[in-house]
Amino acid sequence: MREERVELAPQESEPRFAGQVKFSGACSTGRADTRVVDPEKPPVDDSSHCSTSPLCPAPLTRQFWRAGNYDVGHSVKPSIQKGTSYLHVHPKFLHSNATSHKWAFGAIAELLDNAVDEMQNGATFVIMDRITNPKDGSSAFLIQDDGGGMDPEAIRRCLSFGFSERKSDSAIGQYGNGFKTSSMRLGSDVIVFSRCKKNRTITKSVGLLSYTFLIQTGHNQIVVPMVHYEYNDSNEWKSLHNTQQHMTNISLLLRWSPYSTEAELLKQFDDVGDHGTKIVVYNLWLTDDGKMELDFETDPQDIRISGEANKNEKNGSRMAISDEHLANRLRFSLRAYLSVLYLRVPENFFILLRGQVVEYHSIASDLKFPEVILYKPQNSGNIEGTVLTTIGFLKEAPLVNIHGFNVYYRNRLILPFWHVVSYSDSRGRGVVGVLEANFIKPTHNKQDFEKTPVFQKLEHRMKEMTWEYWDYHCHLIGYQAKKKIRAVTSNSTSDLEERPGSYEPVLLSSNGSSVHGAPFKRKENNHLVEPERFRRKVGVGAKAVLSDKEIISVAVAANESENRGADKLIQENKKLSAQCLEYEKRAEELNTKVQKFKYI
Repeated sequence: MREERVELAPQESEPRFAGQVKFSGACSTGRADTRVVDPEKPPVDDSSHCSTSPLCPAPLTRQFWRAGNYDVGHSVKPSIQKGTSYLHVHPKFLHSNATSHKWAFGAIAELLDNAVDEMQNGATFVIMDRITNPKDGSSAFLIQDDGGGMDPEAIRRCLSFGFSERKSDSAIGQYGNGFKTSSMRLGSDVIVFSRCKKNRTITKSVGLLSYTFLIQTGHNQIVVPMVHYEYNDSNEWKSLHNTQQHMTNISLLLRWSPYSTEAELLKQFDDVGDHGTKIVVYNLWLTDDGKMELDFETDPQDIRISGEANKNEKNGSRMAISDEHLANRLRFSLRAYLSVLYLRVPENFFILLRGQVVEYHSIASDLKFPEVILYKPQNSGNIEGTVLTTIGFLKEAPLVNIHGFNVYYRNRLILPFWHVVSYSDSRGRGVVGVLEANFIKPTHNKQDFEKTPVFQKLEHRMKEMTWEYWDYHCHLIGYQAKKKIRAVTSNSTSDLEERPGSYEPVLLSSNGSSVHGAPFKRKENNHLVEPERFRRKVGVGAKAVLSDKEIISVAVAANESENRGADKLIQENKKLSAQCLEYEKRAEELNTKVQKFKYI
């Protein structure tokens, strides 16, 4: 049995705490030891969130964007012991680090990503719900999965900074910072319960990251109290700490967490099962007008951003069609946002929000007159990969005032309905695209991409796609092209260089001759094709012009491929139908199982 050492610093010396990053000749392992406060410090009244500590002149406000405004007190010099220096991480860093999330749903998505990544460890569901803080009756946010869980070392790393074990190319999390930023963005305190079975050893651990505790006790370094238990040969749970350490950490957990006794604390593992992780974020942030930022009351089956939905309503009238559209609802409805958060539905994995399964929604299925465009991004002359973009008009067009691209990274939505063009002149109105761009890197909050040259090229290509698609198809929804569309001939390509996409489709007649200037028509038989669409589908650049013979060859090959694809789709549809029946049965079982969470 391994003991976790806790050092109690003498009153005269400077205590060391969790969150210190050790710099020495060897690389840091990322381990954050559990440290406790100096027992000689005078107790601080923590009966209220607005109480003022003599060690912390400013009270802890309940508004997130003001919570970092307080006097940090005396500066602390790094301690040097036997030639080794320690970087002290001040509690204020917890707040400043969390400001990377401007949007509360972005923080929730970060926590959800961790649960989705646990699919590789057997996770089949993740639950998100409101629970009640038993100490004061306030609302708390619960997120729980049935993944592999974390052993004592893993939970230390989870509560450390900048450590990530995710090496898989398919994993969404990368930086080892998401849990801290997201939990602290939602509330001032978070407690983690995790049960794990590893190498025939069964453990359960509890860790507390409390901004309230650190500020109200005047700490100048981050302290993370944790307790760990192991299931021994006597079929009993035994603490992995010595008695003094265990009692000290338990006392901190019970004083600053929602639970008043050790039995009540350990009871939280009852619904975790043999393995999994349960996270409770409490003391949730409030808006400037004193309301909870996360609205649990408006819709009992949803979580909303407080006040955002009301901004779209005027004088109690019904919202406009555009305001009711998914593109706008996802900004204040968590259920709407989660329905499009992942490009593909993970098999045998369910997201349950407020006791109801989140139904997956495909944005591409909402498009009419869709096309698929091939794009091969290049960086310094090297092709980065192949990207297929589905583009079309929204089915509600032209009644909706919505456009933009939905850009995913490793199956995760990063930019929803990203406006790459301005349609002040209506050019681009209603045009929506969907693509997965794994060749560019997202920012740390996963709400944008790093502005690299490759990203800028992608943005420029999206503008071209939008204008090109609009010029070809706008008449289908009642608009007239702003620019004159010219016919493409093999002898003239100058217009293509100057105005990408501003040319007219060329249709082939049944005998193979080209017909310039023919109106656009959706393909209705195997002999009537649109050669420019084939050019774009096979990735031919705008400057290249195919001969009629080459176009016919491409068209025939494409038609044969489509027929084979249709047969494959029929078989796939049968397979998916059978899976749907199985999933529906599984969903009913899960819905029944999660009902008990509503009364916790």
